[in-house]
Amino acid sequence: MKPIIGISMGDPAGIGPEICIKALSNASVYERCQPLVVGDAEVMRQAAKTMHSTVKINPIQLVREAVFVHGTIDVIDLKNVVLSELRLGEVSAMSGNAAFEAVRKVIDLALAEEVDATVTAPINKESIHKAGHKFSGHTEIYAHFTDTTKFAMLLADENLRVIHATTHVSLRRACDLCTKARVLEVISLLNDACIQFGISKPHIAVAGLNPHAGENGLFGDEEINEIIPAILEANALGFDVEGPVPPDTMFVKAVQGKYDGCVAMYHDQGHIPFKLEGFQWDNEKQTMKSVKGVNITLGLPIIRTSVDHGTAFEIAGKGIASPDAMLVAIDYAILMAKHRKK
Repeated sequence: MKPIIGISMGDPAGIGPEICIKALSNASVYERCQPLVVGDAEVMRQAAKTMHSTVKINPIQLVREAVFVHGTIDVIDLKNVVLSELRLGEVSAMSGNAAFEAVRKVIDLALAEEVDATVTAPINKESIHKAGHKFSGHTEIYAHFTDTTKFAMLLADENLRVIHATTHVSLRRACDLCTKARVLEVISLLNDACIQFGISKPHIAVAGLNPHAGENGLFGDEEINEIIPAILEANALGFDVEGPVPPDTMFVKAVQGKYDGCVAMYHDQGHIPFKLEGFQWDNEKQTMKSVKGVNITLGLPIIRTSVDHGTAFEIAGKGIASPDAMLVAIDYAILMAKHRKK
């Protein structure tokens, strides 16, 4: 049986509806899975009309009502957007609440095993907060509503797979959170994820926190006190781990296939090289030409993958948003769902 993939629509004022439609206009998606969108059917219908798409929007209330046929997009209709009040490209409580409710619904469907995996289109954190939902992002929403305490963000695209010891905290706070226990935890999560991707014996690199990975204590002692002990224990447990590796060379090697996965110590240390590799900027048009890469939350009892880009308010409604990242996110959701069913 093809896995059922639940896709949250994202912020209705952003590019989420557009990239959902573009991705699900691809016949090959339906050859590999049974996709459905969770969101507002009228928003999806309006987006299709704006894009001159011929897809049919099929509003449903239950998963079993879906037809899963290419050319028709099944939408579990939450009916939570007033179209006359929707302003594309703008922050609003209505849009934030609609995006949040879509995420909650797709989580509930996965927990109830009505869908085999979930994929999320981008949300806007300011809109979410305006709606009264005080979460810093998708990862924290998923962790809260699945009662998960040990989790991490993984970015993946082709050879480059990057997990983060810390994410949405200040840089000063991130340094304090890079403990032996946390580094060992994310090494284990990354190793398990790589096995799910079909890599039987993952070779993992761990980045240093400080310049030159601390240079034997010359530029900081976090490597000596926390990171190296975590690596030594990981290897004692049977993992194949190298490091600490200076991040300015680690990612270059990873892109070429030397490592199956990398551990970054903080948000930008992992995100910058990942997006440099996967994003293409069109300077003439002043917009992203292509955005690739998937964001996967590890440690959850359910599968969650996501595009690794934002709501792109500046191009919402223009029909030019790239569906590349959404297609990759769906691919990973299918891969992980099939592995979990084995």
